[in-house]
Amino acid sequence: MSIKVSVGPVTPYQQNCSIIQCQATGKAAVVDPGGDIDRILSAAEQMGATIEKIILTHGHLDHCGVSAELRDKLEVPIEGPEAADKFWIDQLPDYCKLAGFPHADAFTPDRWLHDGDTVNVGEVELQVIHCPGHTPGHVVFVSDENRIAWVGDVIFQGSIGRTDFPMSKHDDLIHSIRDKLFPLGDDITFVPGHGPTSTFGQERQTNPFVADSRYG
Repeated sequence: MSIKVSVGPVTPYQQNCSIIQCQATGKAAVVDPGGDIDRILSAAEQMGATIEKIILTHGHLDHCGVSAELRDKLEVPIEGPEAADKFWIDQLPDYCKLAGFPHADAFTPDRWLHDGDTVNVGEVELQVIHCPGHTPGHVVFVSDENRIAWVGDVIFQGSIGRTDFPMSKHDDLIHSIRDKLFPLGDDITFVPGHGPTSTFGQERQTNPFVADSRYG
């Protein structure tokens, strides 16, 4: 593999925050820093990683709550999600208060992402796939070379993302999973926003919401 990956839970929601490090350069990206900055920085230090950017799958508080604070602390850019999630990021202060989370300021990413874009981490290239449904601007990051994807809250081991939020759409979520992610290959391991990793092939066989047997 050309990357080293550290995954650790942050926030009371146990959200999987990842650090993706390019093995060749030591440079790294933090995926979905929802909280617990000290834990994130400690993990990066243990890896010997130099964080060069923050990348976001979507705008929910447990995935992006400390993004602005981390950006200011490290002086690095925020890339993602897709602009339709501005709706969520603009309301961060309100949703943090409702959920009992520490205050988080609304922010504007340095780069909104679009379907088909790429994000570079050192010498590693990640493909960006727009996967709406859980939120309208949700994106997934895929390392084709390393056969690994960061899917946020689109799909989990044995489950799928919630669609009972404002601007969520169940049919869009199913389309994102079956028509955008599964065709990438059964062998791709994915890191979900919560819970253990799995593969697209395993979910095609066993996930009760999106398995091939359900859709023929």
